[in-house]
Amino acid sequence: MHMKKTLVRSTILSLLILVLAFIPACKRMRESDDTLNNKILFIMTDTNDTYRTNLTDAILECQKEFGASIDLVITDGDSDMERKLVSDAKKDGYNAIICRPRYNSNAPQLNSASNDIPIIYVNNQPAEEHLVSDKYIFVGSYEQQAGEFQAEYIISRLGTGAMNVAILQGEKDHSGTEGRTSAVKTTLWEHGINANYVFVDYANWSRDVAEKKFEAFVDSGTSVDAVFCNNDEMALGVLEVMKRHNMDYAKIPVAGVDATEAACRSIAAGEMAFTVLQDSTEQGRRAVQAAVLLGQGTSISTIDGASPDNKYIWVDFEPVSASNVNNFLD
Repeated sequence: MHMKKTLVRSTILSLLILVLAFIPACKRMRESDDTLNNKILFIMTDTNDTYRTNLTDAILECQKEFGASIDLVITDGDSDMERKLVSDAKKDGYNAIICRPRYNSNAPQLNSASNDIPIIYVNNQPAEEHLVSDKYIFVGSYEQQAGEFQAEYIISRLGTGAMNVAILQGEKDHSGTEGRTSAVKTTLWEHGINANYVFVDYANWSRDVAEKKFEAFVDSGTSVDAVFCNNDEMALGVLEVMKRHNMDYAKIPVAGVDATEAACRSIAAGEMAFTVLQDSTEQGRRAVQAAVLLGQGTSISTIDGASPDNKYIWVDFEPVSASNVNNFLD
């Protein structure tokens, strides 16, 4: 009998030890499952541009904050590869996709290929008719706002009247290129500026391309009063040309977009006149937050900046000039 009681106690003790050992294991498994349940595919065309690099870093850094597992794939602008990745995402275990499409016009094909997995578009905004509430959405900044800020600053510097204007544009068919450029022109017109567009060309967000194209413009001998660039890298390329030709950038203001560190240091040094902060950190954070919520079948309505129709999450631009540039420098 004594031997039987001892055996029972021993069995109970063994079971208790197994249960106690299993509790933290279950907790670990549950935490791991949470991450697996937030498995996100992140498709980026390239990271050659400073802003895209910053945005990519911001998205990847948000994995722990939202308990997500994010796999980055660089497509280098291959539209067929984009569609294949989106099409395979469901069988590969992803429940949400963050995508910077090569062309914003590709959205209908990507939506169709998604097998009902939500897509969060970043950095290149599809047309509104290709967005669907709480399913195919865009996270970014309202591009026209950047162009408005640029034009308003140049007007405050040069006043109204006639003005020879140069515009260095980003990629063709990119929402940022279209929105920023059209807003510059519209805002100048609305303020009664008689703008003569002496040079307008695509420089694909590249400092080197902008430098070569603006060099050719300067060699033509045409005068210019202000230079608008769709991003900071192109603006910095323009400034290099102006320095080589001893052009007075204090009198010929150059405006960019993104408020990269290099651009802010240029403004602080009295070179670039103006830029507009496009907050890559907050865009990345809200993109991941949206991917987690949509991947769980939840609405984006609780996210800061969500539009009433749940198709957009907006992150405001912020103007940066010599008066406040120190706020954006470490």
